Amino acid sequence: MMLAGFVDPSAGDIWIGGQDIVALPPERRDIGMVFQNYALFPHMTVFDNVAFPLRMRRVDRQAQRARVQEALDLVQLGQMGGRKIQQLSGGQQQRVALARALVFRPPLLLMDEPLGALDRKLRDQMQLEIKRIQQTLGLTVVYVTHDQEEALGMSDRIAIMNDGVIHQVGTPREVYEHPATAFVAAFVGESNFLDGVLESTDADGSSISIPDIGQYIDGSATGVRPGQTVRVMIRPEALTLCQPAREIRDRARNALLGEVEEVVYLGQSVRYIVHIDPLRLMVRTPHLPSDPIFARGTEVMVTWPRTATLILQ
Repeated sequence: MMLAGFVDPSAGDIWIGGQDIVALPPERRDIGMVFQNYALFPHMTVFDNVAFPLRMRRVDRQAQRARVQEALDLVQLGQMGGRKIQQLSGGQQQRVALARALVFRPPLLLMDEPLGALDRKLRDQMQLEIKRIQQTLGLTVVYVTHDQEEALGMSDRIAIMNDGVIHQVGTPREVYEHPATAFVAAFVGESNFLDGVLESTDADGSSISIPDIGQYIDGSATGVRPGQTVRVMIRPEALTLCQPAREIRDRARNALLGEVEEVVYLGQSVRYIVHIDPLRLMVRTPHLPSDPIFARGTEVMVTWPRTATLILQ
């Protein structure tokens, strides 16, 4: 809202292309906007919808035709300029909204959850399309989303915000694998959290006691002293299930005995809830048709490498 010009910042400046835009009204910022509900004009054709920003800027008709066609070709709707909006699918309408936001060549494009109304398959296709267009134009896009997978898959940099405070800014890999706070760890992806106390740390790693289960697990801690209370995060996909009789020879691995409480088949993967009294761990394992699936009530060993134990202060 501050970038678009509808909310004044309480402090600081906003610079786009070397210019402070805080004092500029929204209509003079030349920022493209794609809304969640598309906000297309139903009484206009596809061509007229896309041409609208150019008409407001008094671009001559010949230049309008060339730039509208260029924008429609970019979103792969080059032959649909004469159609009515009601004749288009949801994905096609989204492409028209994108073309309209790009036709006047803005320095910045804002997208407010633009794919929220689309089904999963179409949303995945549009994510790739938006990335292709962004890379083709070399355009900066600020993309607002609550979908963590969408954020990880589309962005070069992610800012995780909560109550107006930025908790972390980084690449998708940095944010996912090395979250700065417990909020970031919980918000991005699925996570298991354990509360414990750092008992010792040396060159081989750190030992953390987990009072709830009366056991120790291994990890790698930096900036934490023995005796400190810590919160441990382990991603579900880092966990592995095996039969309890299997001997764990690798000392760099953790092992906890539990019972399968819930099984959810997801096609390419299986999600388990394993009860390790009084805790419950989520485990997500890749699945092939030939792979066995542990049934509910099965006693299993949950293992994971020490490097997958992330210690949060």
